[in-house]
Amino acid sequence: MIWNKELKNLQEEIISCKKCKRLVPYLQYLSIHKPKRFRDWTYWGKPLPSFGDPEARVLIVGLAPAAHGGNRTGRMFTGDRSGEWLFQALYLSGFSNQPFSSRRDDGLCLKDCYITATIHCAPPGNKPLPEEIENCRSYFLRELDLLRRVQIIVPLGQIAFLQTLKSLRLKGYDIPSLPFGHGKIYRLSGETSPLTLITTYHPSQQNTQTGKLTREMFQSIFHQVIRHLKQNRRDLS
Repeated sequence: MIWNKELKNLQEEIISCKKCKRLVPYLQYLSIHKPKRFRDWTYWGKPLPSFGDPEARVLIVGLAPAAHGGNRTGRMFTGDRSGEWLFQALYLSGFSNQPFSSRRDDGLCLKDCYITATIHCAPPGNKPLPEEIENCRSYFLRELDLLRRVQIIVPLGQIAFLQTLKSLRLKGYDIPSLPFGHGKIYRLSGETSPLTLITTYHPSQQNTQTGKLTREMFQSIFHQVIRHLKQNRRDLS
């Protein structure tokens, strides 16, 4: 399909992006100053592409690659603790062929699911600057155009939630101020197809180790996703 090729070309464009003057040298720094446990790794050290099923009905939006996770392995959520939670939840829900992801050539394959992020480079302190978020926004807007079958968006955490809302408003969705919280469900209508947002706390160690987010809570989000996909199918029949 034409849009599949365009989506692939967009990811190549993302990988070669050098818009953010702070992040380009930071990625180079990380590739040289590696922790001992990863000293034998050759770091990816570039913007990370999005990945998944081009015909996905479910779009997951993260915050940013982890400095020694995705930035090391070359694939989003691969090789870090957040990814362990995410891919296990996706596997148990039928969106992934395996419950783990340690490197980009480990055979992981997503079905009916696509993963992107607010920004595609690991930022210092995991805190992107506003201008860095804006530099990446055009990529996300183009992904929304090319992922033509998306029905449900799952932003991971408050920043991803707020930035997703901002992008959808730019796409013509009439969205009031919406509060963030775990497990909230919002049905959005716009100039194109309707969308459902299902929110969750980010599966970061800050949330998982403190018990703010449990595995049961996180898995329940994807149970909700499955229920809404089934309901959408019934509504169309």
